[in-house]
Amino acid sequence: MEGFAGNILRHLKEIIMASAKPKKKNPRLASGRKRARQDVKLNAANTSLRSKYRTAVKNVEKAVAAGDKTKATELFAKAQSVLDSVADKQIFHKNKAARDKSRLSAKVKTLALAAA
Repeated sequence: MEGFAGNILRHLKEIIMASAKPKKKNPRLASGRKRARQDVKLNAANTSLRSKYRTAVKNVEKAVAAGDKTKATELFAKAQSVLDSVADKQIFHKNKAARDKSRLSAKVKTLALAAA
């Protein structure tokens, strides 16, 4: 295409190509190829655990916001084990897990005191 329409199409192609992620080079050595395969699996596992962690925290916070003391206490007990297991696997730092547990505990306690 020539003229104005051709220039627009060419410009759009350049924008699309620039926004696309650059292609990663394939490792040359066998050990590098194996490491790339392992990284895909590890990344999927870590993503799942990170999501599980955040969901556990979010569920406790929702129960606290709703003012449901029994549900918040129950979810907090479950969340503690999730937070600890994810921290043990070093997906999140152990201090972050401890900080999150402490904050959730404080929220659940204030809810329990307010209800009493």
